[in-house]
Amino acid sequence: MDINARYISFRTFRRSGIAVDTPVWFASVDPDSHYLFSAADAGKVKRVKNSSTAQMATCDMRGGTLGLWHDCHAYVVLDSAETNIAYALLTRKYGWQMRLTNFFSRLSGRINQRAVIRLESGK
Repeated sequence: MDINARYISFRTFRRSGIAVDTPVWFASVDPDSHYLFSAADAGKVKRVKNSSTAQMATCDMRGGTLGLWHDCHAYVVLDSAETNIAYALLTRKYGWQMRLTNFFSRLSGRINQRAVIRLESGK
């Protein structure tokens, strides 16, 4: 997977087995470990808590896949130090866009209602 891509399509699975694809921003620690963030009450977070099985593929901003799907495992990050690392990586990658997103999230009080998800590719 291209770690320099702007977006990935993050595929999680409902309990029924139906796939749900969501285009998201992501930042990579290395080629096998990536972070993304979401509202803590979003469906993708609930699905990750139910099952770590997931897939990812590079995509455009609307979710149109641009590359092959890769199996991965997704985990909700609970450690505050790891959460800070994830946000630093996302800010480094997306710059003013991430800062602006954070600004409005703080302004609306939603910044503390986020979840960070770590993706680990099937090595």
